[in-house]
Amino acid sequence: MGMLQEFKSFAMKGNVVDLAVGVIIGAAFGKIVDSLVNDVIMPVVGLVFGKLDFSSMFLVLGHIPDGVPRALADLKKAGVPVLAYGNFITVAVNFVILAFVIFIMIKQINRLQRKEAPPPAATPEDTVLLREIRDSLRRPL
Repeated sequence: MGMLQEFKSFAMKGNVVDLAVGVIIGAAFGKIVDSLVNDVIMPVVGLVFGKLDFSSMFLVLGHIPDGVPRALADLKKAGVPVLAYGNFITVAVNFVILAFVIFIMIKQINRLQRKEAPPPAATPEDTVLLREIRDSLRRPL
């Protein structure tokens, strides 16, 4: 029973719960970025570069059996080794976009968290008096 109690206290610590929430939100955010890349950015890139479809870019590394269409999904299903570098390009673009979005978010969070410089502390009264005495001694008689 002691071990169960220890596990419960560990699992309910703030850091563990915060991490779990972060992972869940991160997974959802990853889906948003995937959609942004696949549904918004890649079609524009394809339009600029001549209707490129990165997901269909691959190199066949083995023999293609007769009757198997030369499509990535069909080749993988048939067990033909393929180097699917188009998928890698898509994932790399996803990463760059995700990293940039996170950079912008962190930059904005840091900007909002910057505290204004505290006002200068009031000069202690004894220092003010000493300055007045000094100034009065400097005046000619």
